[in-house]
This record gives sequence, structure tokens and C-alpha cells, in this order.
Amino acid sequence: MTGLLTRVEGDPVAIDNADAAGEFLFVCEHASPRLPERLGTLGLSKEALESHIAWDPGALAVARHLAEKLDGTLIHQRFSRLAYDCNRPPESDAAMPAVSEVYEVPGNRAMSAAERETRVNEIYLPFHDAILRFVSDRKAAGRRPVLVTMHSFTPVYFGKPRTVEIGILHDADSRLADRMLAIATDGEVAYDIRRNEPYGPADGVTHSLVEYGVRNGLPNVMIEIRNDLIRDEVSQRVMADYLEGLLVKSMAALPAR
Repeated sequence: MTGLLTRVEGDPVAIDNADAAGEFLFVCEHASPRLPERLGTLGLSKEALESHIAWDPGALAVARHLAEKLDGTLIHQRFSRLAYDCNRPPESDAAMPAVSEVYEVPGNRAMSAAERETRVNEIYLPFHDAILRFVSDRKAAGRRPVLVTMHSFTPVYFGKPRTVEIGILHDADSRLADRMLAIATDGEVAYDIRRNEPYGPADGVTHSLVEYGVRNGLPNVMIEIRNDLIRDEVSQRVMADYLEGLLVKSMAALPAR
């Protein structure tokens, strides 16, 4: 393989509202189930390619609503996590998984070093560079963004139901996550919200938080939403309304940056 993406397919990364006046930078690494044409189906069924192993259903829609409400910027990946999971570094086996939950991914087995490098160069690095460039430009202008990565998760994983509804995830920097959890669990509780569930740093899911947030000294948090709660436009807007309030109140409670 000498190249992966065609001219017709365009850039792997999309940036919405790049000149936003607000402080929030929303990042959605698993926004799309789309595979590059040259990868075919990776040997997977239509059912698998539409499932959570290929993308995070509802996450992009909620991120878009939030970016609109808060006048924030949204950067998202235009191709499936099965081609390259942009929340994983190139050295991670999960970056181009040969197995995802109960699904074998034949097209990701026995890739040559050149094929792996092509996916890194054409999908991961443009995404990585776009976020770092945005952060760098904002900091140079005296505007430090707040990083919020948006994800969704399946209600049933390896046959086991999950009762958690929203996960608030963090790595070494828990400033924003701490305040979000405190506010979300103070008084009447709208959702089952937990810290570092259903995943956490030990699962290797905080790459983006560390790479773009922690290393730049930015407030950062990863939000995981159970995808049965955001299956349609109405439920996506309801969730965005809730998260908007939570983010605004939490940022107001942060010490001056």
C-alpha cells in the first residue's frame, strides 16, 4: 500500500468553528464509522461496522451541540477507529486493533510495518498535529483552551450490562473532573455518574487528555456517555443541555488560571 486516503475522501480531520470566541475545545476521536475505501470492510460484517466497535454513536452529535451552545471549537476524526484509533499512540496495539470486544478484525491482522506506518501518517498524525496547532495558536494569543474529549460507550460489554450512565474521566490532572463530579452529585442527581468508569487510565484511554491537555497545562476531562441515552436528536440535545450546565458551573468553580 503506497497510500491510504484518496483525494475524494479528503482530510482525515475536521475542524468546526475554528475561530470560536469560547474557551472550550471539544475533541471527538471516534466520531465516524466510515472506513477508507482502500481498506474495504476489513473483513467485518455490516452489523459490526455499524456497532460501537467502529465508532462512538451519538458522541459527535452531542459534541456539536455543546460547541454551538458554548461557542467552542470542535475537532473530530472523519474515519473509523478501526482504521486508526486516534485516542491511542502509534505504539499501542489498540491503535489498529486485531480484536475489538468479541469481534475479530481480519483486515488489521498481519499488517506490514509499511501499512501500519501509512495509517499513522495519514490518519493519526494529521489529527494529532491539528489539535496541537490549535492549542499552540490559542496559547500564543493568550487564550488557554479547556480540553473536553467526547465519547460514548455500549450499555452491554462482553455480555455484561453497565449501570453507569456518564463517566467523568481524568489522568494525572483531575482539576476539572473533580469539580464536575462534585457538582453532579450535589443535591438531586440526574444520572449515575462515576469517576473513571467504565474505563480509566489503566485501560489506556487517556492518551488525548495527556497529549493535548496535561502536557500543555490545560484543564481537561474526558466525558463518556452510555450510548442508549443519546440515540436520537432529542436525547442528544437533552444530554448536551445537561453537560453544558455542568461544564459552565465547574469552570466557574476552578481557581483562576
